[in-house]
Amino acid sequence: MEILRNVVVLVHLVGFAVLFGAWVVEAAARRNRITRVMNPALGISLISGLALSAPWGLDHDLNYTKIAIKLVVLLVIGALLGTGSARQRRTDALPSAIFWSIGILTLLNAGLAVIWR
Repeated sequence: MEILRNVVVLVHLVGFAVLFGAWVVEAAARRNRITRVMNPALGISLISGLALSAPWGLDHDLNYTKIAIKLVVLLVIGALLGTGSARQRRTDALPSAIFWSIGILTLLNAGLAVIWR
């Protein structure tokens, strides 16, 4: 069971890495754009994160406050991606506030996972 949980953790990390990596690439190129890979990466992070929040027969209790806060941050990132994608399609431009919020919140979510025990 522990191997399966570790595989889900790996998938969760890959989802984060793809989302944040795509954002970093666009930020480094000084393009405020939402790319096609950001939405599936968010979905991978969401699904694998929900799978990780299930009790896997662990010997310790899960921190449901942390899980709830990470879920809310992920939903806000999803809302920003949706809003930003719609604006980007309509006007071919993405407001800087939305673009930078996506990156900051993605990094915040990873920070919560690593720092908050």
